[in-house]
Amino acid sequence: QVQLVESGGGLVQPGGSLRRSCAAPGNGFRRYNMGWYRQAQGKQRELVAAISDGGPTTYVDSVKGRFTISRDNAENMVWLQMNSLKPEDTAVYYCTAGPTIYWGQGTQVTVSS
Repeated sequence: QVQLVESGGGLVQPGGSLRRSCAAPGNGFRRYNMGWYRQAQGKQRELVAAISDGGPTTYVDSVKGRFTISRDNAENMVWLQMNSLKPEDTAVYYCTAGPTIYWGQGTQVTVSS
């Protein structure tokens, strides 16, 4: 079942930007590592970005320099800022916690002209 609530998906042109958000219920997620996964059509799900409770971040090589993950524990929120989007970024994106114990519903991001 869905335990994290996502918003901010949609359609964007190549070179454009999107900002995704993920809301965690209550205060119990502050100690969890958070992440964003994506799954493109016909491909395996991959970790895009992750952030620890203290702030250190990691990114898959293909998005380094373009995507930024951030969090605000006081607000129980996680964001993914996506810049310079490419068609190959098209996928369903999932917010995760634990880092993979809890999942959002998944939201389509499509990069196309």
